[in-house]
Amino acid sequence: MVVIDAWFSQYPFPSFLETVRKRAAEFECAFPGYRVEVRAVWWQRLPQEVSLAASRGRPPALASYYSGATRHALDTRAPDGRPLFTSVGRAIGGRTEILGQPVVVDDLVDAARAFYTLGGSLAAMPLTLSTMLLYANTSLLRAAGADGVPRTWADVDAASEAVARLDGGSARGMAWVIDGKFFQHALAQQGGVFAGNRNGRHGPATTIDLTCPEMMAYVDWWHRLATRGHFLYTGAMQDWQGTFDAFTGRRVALRLSSSFDAKYMAQGAAENGFDLAVRPVPANGAVPYAGNWIGGDALWLADGLDEATRDGALAFTQFLNTPENAADWHRVYGSAPVTKPAVALLDDEGWFARHPYFRVATEQLEMMSGEPTQAVLGSYAHIQRAAMRAMRDVLTDGADPLARFGQATREAQALLDDYHANWAGTGPQSAYHLHVDS
Repeated sequence: MVVIDAWFSQYPFPSFLETVRKRAAEFECAFPGYRVEVRAVWWQRLPQEVSLAASRGRPPALASYYSGATRHALDTRAPDGRPLFTSVGRAIGGRTEILGQPVVVDDLVDAARAFYTLGGSLAAMPLTLSTMLLYANTSLLRAAGADGVPRTWADVDAASEAVARLDGGSARGMAWVIDGKFFQHALAQQGGVFAGNRNGRHGPATTIDLTCPEMMAYVDWWHRLATRGHFLYTGAMQDWQGTFDAFTGRRVALRLSSSFDAKYMAQGAAENGFDLAVRPVPANGAVPYAGNWIGGDALWLADGLDEATRDGALAFTQFLNTPENAADWHRVYGSAPVTKPAVALLDDEGWFARHPYFRVATEQLEMMSGEPTQAVLGSYAHIQRAAMRAMRDVLTDGADPLARFGQATREAQALLDDYHANWAGTGPQSAYHLHVDS
């Protein structure tokens, strides 16, 4: 019996890994010589747990890393100093099937495949996919006489002005949380390069600049929106529940949140008696649209496995993403479909016609053009925290945006320097640098 030790990130969603365990049981029935041992590891601790297991010579064959921890996966080392993980693309080696299981990597949606293509090869197999979306109270926008759902920052300004004139200005134009994902999304939309080696995508980044033009364009727009009274800050960073309550309570007309929120936003709108529209996140209309932030997880394959274990692990990653299984993962969990055939299957069965708000994440991901710029950085959770604190100070303390983000850049550079010193060729070891967030 060949045992595949597979570690999956655990998130605070009900029954998150039940579907994965069901798929593992089905795989075992189809491949009776294999057993898949599914282990749940809290998503923020998974890189640390894998690094510790690797140092003891007992790493998992597969591990699902959150997209923001991609640099951690690339940098984690085996005891002999070699990279712990090998490229899924190279391990597949052009095969169209493995153990009789069809290979589906060529079916991946372009945005997912592009993000995980590093060093000229598909580094990991995407499993879960998400992005940021715009949720609009169209009942409120119509009452205010706004010209449709905003598509650009300028459109948001105009819609917010219209909402401010409604009923004595009791509602604000827009809300979202201070969270690293929104900086990432705005930079990706504009194709912003703010760290060395093309944001760490062409090799480890050792320099960073949080005052790059794309970042400051976003920060300045956000600041103007707030100073004009159109942006609602609830008083706490990452207050997702607070912005949800403000939106469903009709205190804001527009909210930015994750694509995973679509189901709950639709329920909230129905319960509170207003019409909801889900659209792509408004972008900077002054520059070409480049791409989106991508969240979710991908499965990384350990290097040095014996052939039977390696091929069983690869076959399992492909089995998880058959059209039927990828579509089921979307229906159960809300992840944007990872493959194009899964999107087509959901379209053909009428799923998106019945649930149109679930289709928008895929539509936004399809807007990507050119090479992705979403960053792959060491100590990224802490770097994003530096940017978040800077934005909080701009919004609440009147800090000058350029000066405050210049300070954040110095903090981020120190974090990046410390990460590389901690790595020192043997892989990141400290729990601090292996922490994952946003």
